[in-house]
Amino acid sequence: MPTPDLVSDELTLTGRITTASNATFLGRMGDVVVVYKPIAGESPLWDFPDGALAHREVAAYLVSQAFGWDVVPLTWLRDGPLGAGMVQLWQEQDPAQNAVDLVTADQMPETGWKTILEGQDENGRAVALVHEDSTALRRMAVFDVVVNNADRKGNHILAMSGGHRHGVDHGLTFHRDHKLRTVLWGWRGDALTAEEIDGIDRVSAGLQGELGRNLAGLLSTEEIASLSARCASLRLAGRFPAPSGEMPAVPWPLF
Repeated sequence: MPTPDLVSDELTLTGRITTASNATFLGRMGDVVVVYKPIAGESPLWDFPDGALAHREVAAYLVSQAFGWDVVPLTWLRDGPLGAGMVQLWQEQDPAQNAVDLVTADQMPETGWKTILEGQDENGRAVALVHEDSTALRRMAVFDVVVNNADRKGNHILAMSGGHRHGVDHGLTFHRDHKLRTVLWGWRGDALTAEEIDGIDRVSAGLQGELGRNLAGLLSTEEIASLSARCASLRLAGRFPAPSGEMPAVPWPLF
């Protein structure tokens, strides 16, 4: 969890991220660069009518911590210039890397990548959505199933130098109903590894203790029960799920 300084030090806004659908700002607390999303700047959503997106972002961080995989950067609630909101440590991704990409036929990598879907671009060229076949992304895909992420776009995956991958923008998570929309479908039907199952077990155990108590202030009782049920279902299946239901399997736009 954040240090007392990160909760109490003055948060100064330095810019606004205009591509975000809700009010999202860059800020500083001394030398620490952060993203700040005030609850007052959240737009109402018909399919997520309950709770605050900021609370879901913090809940996603807590589940990430229970997994032990550092999927979500340090995220916490605090007051800011525009009221209470979510604050997250800024992550400087490697501009030379892309964990998810849209490529033409002549750009298709031969190995180390998974093809998710194929189609045509605005010029009629054949293109494919691909993502890397890596341990870091597999972990993120497991995390997304458990938190029921309805918005895993390509640009919500930060490719860090050294190979680590961070996931951000988790406001559309933890719905009681099936909402999984993601670009990370490359392992659908594949068996989970022992390490991935161990991660699920850590979350399930945590829901009976400290994790469950901390989530109780952020999510509804029904949402926490659904989270527990997803852990149990994924653990029992022992495999990555495939798209199901009538809703789109991928978010739009893809990036």
